Amino acid sequence: MPSGELGVVGQRRWYWPVFAAPGLLWLVLLFLLPFYAIAAVAMGGLDPIFGQPEPAWLPTAWDPETLGNILKSFTGNPAAGMVPLQPVFIRTIEYVFTATALCMVMGYPVAYYIARHAGKRRVLLLVLLIAPFWMSYLMRMLAWVNLLLEDGYVNKLFTFLNILPAPRNWLAGDSVTVVLGLAYGYIPFFILPMYAALDRIDKSQLEASRDLGASPAKTFLRVTLPLSKQGILAGTVIIMLPMFGDYYTPDLLSGSPNTSMIGNMINRFIHTRAGGPTGASITLMLSMFVAVLMLYYLFSVARAAREARQ
Repeated sequence: MPSGELGVVGQRRWYWPVFAAPGLLWLVLLFLLPFYAIAAVAMGGLDPIFGQPEPAWLPTAWDPETLGNILKSFTGNPAAGMVPLQPVFIRTIEYVFTATALCMVMGYPVAYYIARHAGKRRVLLLVLLIAPFWMSYLMRMLAWVNLLLEDGYVNKLFTFLNILPAPRNWLAGDSVTVVLGLAYGYIPFFILPMYAALDRIDKSQLEASRDLGASPAKTFLRVTLPLSKQGILAGTVIIMLPMFGDYYTPDLLSGSPNTSMIGNMINRFIHTRAGGPTGASITLMLSMFVAVLMLYYLFSVARAAREARQ
């Protein structure tokens, strides 16, 4: 092969990696290095004089017994005054899965309507859907707080309609409030990928199903729903991952230990002098759990891509 052609092949080989280099560098600086720092704090100890965390930066200095301390943070150690985190983990899973189910039930019809029936109003509806991103999540949660006060509009409406005999204190450790707050905060992140998946479905497939005698309901169940599976999975992953680490939603809408999530426990330990290693250990546990969900998503996407090529 002539030297000129070798040079062209070499340029093509490095063409796309050069474009990916800034993203990889960003990932290393803002994800891998901080994650390694968390692992170093979790595997380290405490300064005997000041009680500050002492990270173990070298993996050779990591003590295998530290992994046992990570498990102790989950099961608890009453002798050392450690509260077991099992109930908090279970509560977090319940809240996240319930809020995700609500996002699916409410978000899928909205995405379906925009993708299939909005017509000329599609752009307007998409702008209204993106509008919540223009303001801070904190401001949106504070607006939710004002609605749920004892003299707020929610209680006024429910008492006027005789749904409630008296105003309810929604902000005093109510699990329903936290779950609805999570669903309210993250549902736009579910609708957007769901809309993109539904909009990519070829209309000729839907028309073929109807030409073969399928009713609109059967067409949806046997054609639209299976073809939108990847969109459902993508939207679910996008909202579930940040939900597991969310701590400000329970703080703002409840503030009660009875509704605290695992993110609240991490935040509590990190901001105490001697709780750094424990908070880092819980972070590693949560990361491993979330990694399982992410691996399942990547496996499903790869399998769908193989089936599409076949």
